[in-house]
Amino acid sequence: MPHLQFDINKKVSSSKKKKFHDYVRFEFSRIMKTGTDHIAISLRELESDSLTLGRSNYKDSVCLMNLDLREGRTLLQKRNLVKSFMDGVDSIFGIKKKNQYITFT
Repeated sequence: MPHLQFDINKKVSSSKKKKFHDYVRFEFSRIMKTGTDHIAISLRELESDSLTLGRSNYKDSVCLMNLDLREGRTLLQKRNLVKSFMDGVDSIFGIKKKNQYITFT
């Protein structure tokens, strides 16, 4: 089961959270060619000074993503997932792509 974790240092509305969860679930399913009933998503909202990224300015909005995927996913699938999730974080939460960081486990 994939566990997709998103840590952000800003507060967002419930409607944006729902929109983001729906977006992540749909995009993961589409790119990985799988169903949605097994996808776990964590969205943690932290205080503005709780996260920082070396290339961002202090207190900029930041998103750190940890994508726990099973083995066997292709490099192309991972690349497409990264692009899609970065687009979603930018468009839904307003966090610039340069202020996003992704790791796979």
